[in-house]
Formats: sequence, C-alpha cells, structure tokens
Amino acid sequence: MTLPEPLRAEYILPLRWAEDSGLDELVPYLEQLCSWIRVTVVDGSAADLYDCHQARFPVAVRHIRPAPGAGGNGKVTAVLTAVRLSCAERLVIADDDVRYTYEGLTSVLGGLDHAHVVRPQNFFSPLPWHACWDTARTLINRAFADDFPGTLAVRRDALVATGGYNAVLFENLELIRTVTAAGGVEKRMPALFIARRPPASRHFLEQRIRHAYDGFAQPRRLCAELALVPLLAAVLVQPPRLAVPAILGSAVAAVALAEVGRRRHRGRCVFPARTVLFAPLWVAERAVCSWIALALRLGGGVPYAGTRLKTAAHSVTELQVRHGGKIRLAFSPDPSFLAQPQREYT
Repeated sequence: MTLPEPLRAEYILPLRWAEDSGLDELVPYLEQLCSWIRVTVVDGSAADLYDCHQARFPVAVRHIRPAPGAGGNGKVTAVLTAVRLSCAERLVIADDDVRYTYEGLTSVLGGLDHAHVVRPQNFFSPLPWHACWDTARTLINRAFADDFPGTLAVRRDALVATGGYNAVLFENLELIRTVTAAGGVEKRMPALFIARRPPASRHFLEQRIRHAYDGFAQPRRLCAELALVPLLAAVLVQPPRLAVPAILGSAVAAVALAEVGRRRHRGRCVFPARTVLFAPLWVAERAVCSWIALALRLGGGVPYAGTRLKTAAHSVTELQVRHGGKIRLAFSPDPSFLAQPQREYT
C-alpha cells in the first residue's frame, strides 16, 4: 500500500481540558495525523493532565504550553504560540473535536493556493439528538450564507503581517475578519465537509447562551433574533384560531429554511433529513438565549473559562482601521510579533 505523501504544512490543536474522557479517542487520531502532517498541540490543561497527555501523545507531536497571555480567549493565545514557533507557511487550526481525513487536509490546504484563509464546513459524526439540534443552526446559517466551522486553514505570513488576532469570544470570525480587513483573501468551501465529534449533552446545554452571545459580532442578525420573543408574545395574545396557525406556520417556515441550507452545496451528503425537524427547537432556543445574552452583555460579558468576555468580535470597520493594507504590502516578519520570548516552549 502506498503511503500518503507528508504535507508541507502544520496542524495546530489548542487544548484545554478539565478531564480526559476524550483522550482514548484523540490519541489514535493524532497518531494518524502525524503520518500526514506536522502536529503541534498547545496544551493549557492543568499540570497533572498535561503530564498525562505528554505520556500518551505520539512522540512526533510537538506538545507545548501556551505562552503567557493577556487574558481573554485562551484558545487564541494557544494558536498564536504555535504560529510564532512554526516554520510552515500553511497552517491548519482545528478544535480538539475536529477529525480530518487526508483528503480533507489536502483540499483545505490547496485552498490556500489562492487565498490567505480558508473556511470549510463541519458536520457532526456521530449524530445524537443534541448534535441534530445544533445541526439545525448550521443548516439555517447555510440557507442565508455560510456556517462558521471549528477549523480554518490560514497562511502564516498573513497572521505575522497583522500581529495575530484578538482573543475575543468568536475567535474564528475574528481571525477571518482580521485577515480580510488587512487585505487578505478568504476562500469559502461549503462543500468541503470535515467531521467533528459532538460534545457531551451536558456540554451542549452549557454552550447555548455562549453561542447566542456570538450574535453581538453580527448586530443585524442579533436584532432579528431578539425580535423573535416580542413577535411570539404578540401571537400568543391572539385568539387560538389565529395563534395556532401562526405558530405552526412559523415552525414549517423554520423547517423549510433548514432544508434550503441542507440542499445547498451538496449538504445532503452529510446532513440527514431528520436534522431539519430540529429547526423550530433551535429557533425557539435562540429567541430565549439572545435575551439572556443581552442581560449578560449589560452585566459585563459572558462567563468563559473562568473569566468574562464582553467582546464577541470586532467590527470589520474597526479592524480595517487597525490593519488596512498590511497584507497588500510586501511580507516581512513583524518583529513585535516574532520577538516575544519563547524559551519555555521550545
């Protein structure tokens, strides 16, 4: 059997676990990855878990601690730690639940031939009930535009030119906006399907409000979501002969919208038909959680990994003011980005 040719790129996996229930499944994946691509795991887990990971991970994995950060989203600090140390020009950044195939890696890295950042499409595999529920969000996103996955491919020189990106809540959107605001090109690949493992049902429930808080990075969408509860209240005060058809019609509309997203860009290959039936539940969830997110915003931000984050992502206009033209200029390493001390992490 012919072995796949090693890819001239690097795979960056930020990790911060409070327990190791997923380790037995992650280790074989890392072993497979190491035969395809150089792998760096930036591990912010507690010391005992870090030591356990060090003993279990393949020897080919570069396993390091994140550099000291200034607060905010520790995932961003972990990614930028790996970026500073990397010698590869093409980088794949992926959450710990993402599961690439060799073909998926070659496709997403190939997208960097004509772009600075590439956005594929995630899908859940396997698909328990709560993953079906969250898939409804993905389908509605696809109906309007594109979904935001837990993985991106990016050119290292683009992140060097901008000095990285901000450690906000919606970090992948912030990375994309930073690169494009600086003059970079984004390539969206909604028909490139990359699997991810679903979270435990408890973790899924804990994510509901945080995902709603991401809406502050997309104000027009957030306004539409906030309007859902007042509209529902207006319907419920109507006589049943008017209210019931209106509610049923809204549920059918949500299912139809999800089906549009499922049919776009070959989505039926990975999104089963049953997932569209969860669209009304997801819309109802987002209607309620958006108001909770608004209350948290007024209270100082959403809880995240032991801190509170107020900023979901910066606006395109603000990032253009900070970074406009940086990628259009000839690339040269930014000394302030590359010169940060790395002695602990080499």
